[in-house]
Amino acid sequence: MLGTILIVVLVLVLLGVIPVWPHSRQWGYYPSGLLGLVLVILIILLLLGRL
Repeated sequence: MLGTILIVVLVLVLLGVIPVWPHSRQWGYYPSGLLGLVLVILIILLLLGRL
């Protein structure tokens, strides 16, 4: 249950850092790329049953 909530929160955060807002355009894709990597790692751990 906790893993599912964590993945949902990370997906929402990932959508929040996409550089479409004026204040975040100068950030580039670094924040969304980093959160995407964390999300992929969590999904792999969830599928392997380690989370």
